[in-house]
Amino acid sequence: MTILKSDVNVTDPRYLAYRDAMLAKLAEIEAEHAKAVAGGGQKYVERHRRRGKLLVRERIELLLDPDSPFLELSPLAGWGSDYPVGASVVTGIGVVEGVECMIIGNDPTVRGGASNPWTVRKIFRACDIALENRLPVVNFVESGGADLPSQKEIFIPGGRLFRDLTRLSAAGIPTIALVFGNSTAGGAYVPGMSDHVVMIEGRSKVFLGGPPLVKMATGEVSDDESLGGAAMHARTSGLADHLARDEADAIRIGRDIVKRLNWRKRGPAPAAVVPPRYDPEELLGIVPDDLKVPFDPKDVLARVVDDSDFDEFKPLYGTSLVTGWARIHGYPVGVLANARGVLFSEESQKAAQFIQLANQTDTPLVFLHNTTGYMVGRDYEQGGIIKHGAMMINAVSNSRVPHLSILMGASYGAGHYGMCGRAYDPRFLFAWPSAKSAVMGPAQLAGVLSIVARNAARARGQDYDEAADAALREAVEAQVEAESLPLFLSGRLYDDGVIDPRDTRTVLGLCLSAVHSQTVRGASFDGTGFGVFRM
Repeated sequence: MTILKSDVNVTDPRYLAYRDAMLAKLAEIEAEHAKAVAGGGQKYVERHRRRGKLLVRERIELLLDPDSPFLELSPLAGWGSDYPVGASVVTGIGVVEGVECMIIGNDPTVRGGASNPWTVRKIFRACDIALENRLPVVNFVESGGADLPSQKEIFIPGGRLFRDLTRLSAAGIPTIALVFGNSTAGGAYVPGMSDHVVMIEGRSKVFLGGPPLVKMATGEVSDDESLGGAAMHARTSGLADHLARDEADAIRIGRDIVKRLNWRKRGPAPAAVVPPRYDPEELLGIVPDDLKVPFDPKDVLARVVDDSDFDEFKPLYGTSLVTGWARIHGYPVGVLANARGVLFSEESQKAAQFIQLANQTDTPLVFLHNTTGYMVGRDYEQGGIIKHGAMMINAVSNSRVPHLSILMGASYGAGHYGMCGRAYDPRFLFAWPSAKSAVMGPAQLAGVLSIVARNAARARGQDYDEAADAALREAVEAQVEAESLPLFLSGRLYDDGVIDPRDTRTVLGLCLSAVHSQTVRGASFDGTGFGVFRM
C-alpha cells in the first residue's frame, strides 16, 4: 500500500504549542501584507476614488473569471527597505476567460505608481515566470515612471522591462496593456511594446515627455490630450488598438482580447483530483517552533498529495531524505523532502538518482526544505561528502523538468542549493512562516567567528577579551536570526511569497497548472543523454 499513515495528535500539548506559534507568525505576516493592500494610505486611496477610479486589486478582480483564484506573487517586496511594502505594484497569476495569465498592475495610490528599485525587481520576476511558463501577460498601466530620487538604482536595470516585453512577444506569448491613467517617460514604452493596447477616453495619457518637459526641451506649448491622450493615440498615432469608455469597458475589452487568443496549454492535462485523506488544517501544528527539533515530512505530504498516496523511492536508504512519487491536483510529481535535517552521502546519491529518474519520465519535482546542509566532519570528508553533494547539486542544476520549492523549516548552507533554492531557478519558491534560510544557523555562525577571533588572538600572543566575545556573539546571532526570517527574505524577493501552510496544496496546484501551460520535458527528452547513473 502506498497510502500514507499519519498519527498526528491534534490534542497533544506540543502540537498545540507549535500551532499557536505558527498562528502568531501568520498574524505577523498578514499584518505586513495588509500594508501592501492599503496602498498609499487612506488619504491617497480616497483621492483616487474621488477621481472615479478603481483600486488596482479591484481592477484585477474585475478582469478575472468569477470565483477563480488569484495567486499573488511577492506581496512583501520591499519590506524592511525605505520603500513601501509591496513595491507599488501587484503581480500574480489569475484565470481570464479560462486562460492563466500573468497580471502586473501599478498601484497609483503609492507615489502615483512610480517605480522604485523593488518595483522593477518584482516586475522582472513576474516576466521571468511568464516567459518560462508561457503565460500571457496583462499589464494594468498607471505610472508616473521612475521614482526620480532613486533613479540611479532604476534607470540602468529598468530597461530590461522593455526587453522582456519584446522577448515575450517573440516567444509567441501575448502581451496586453490596459492603460488606466498616465504612462509617462519610460512607462510609455510598456504600451508601446505590447501586442495589444487598450486606452480609456479622457483618462489615458501616454507620452515620452509631458507638457512641462516638452516646453523645457523644445519651447513648444501643448496640452495633455493633443500630446498623448487616448483619443489622439486611437485616431492619429495608432498606438491605441481599442478606445474604451471607462475602466470597466477597458477591462471588458481586455477579457475579449484574451478570449480571442485561442490559447492552448502544451503540457498534459491532469488526472482526476482526489483530496488528501487528512485535514490540511492540521498542517499548522506539525513544524516545531524550534527548528532543531525534527519532524516527519510524510505528515505534511499526507495532507498535501492526492488521496495521501505516496509511492516512496528507496525508503530504507538515505533515510534523512524522503523521495517518492505522488500527484497534486491531478498532476504527477516527484517529491524530495528533508526528514532529519542533515544531508549525508547516501541522501545525496539517492537524490541525484531520483532527479534523473524524474527527468526520464518528464515529471515535475517538488522540494520540501528542512535542512541544515551537508554533513561535516573528518569521517564524512574522507567518505566523499563533497563529491556526493556535488552529484546532487549537479543533478539539480541540469534537471530540465519544472522545480517547485517550499521552505518549511531550516534551509541552510549548501543544503539550500541542493534542495533547489532561489539560485537554482525553481519555477516557483514559497516559504512557510516557520522557515529560516542563511549560510548556517545563527549560533553556529557566531561560534565560528568566535573561534576564528580566539585563534587569531592566540597567534598574536594576546589575551582574549571574553566579555567582548560574548557581546559579539550576541550581536551576530541577533543579526543572522533577523536576516534569516521569511519577512526579510521575502522583502528581497528571495521567494515568491510567504504562504499559510494550510494553502500549500492549493498553491502547488496553481503552480503546477501554470507550468503545464508550457511543454514539460526532462533532460533526456531528445535521447542524447547518458540515461540514469546508479549512484
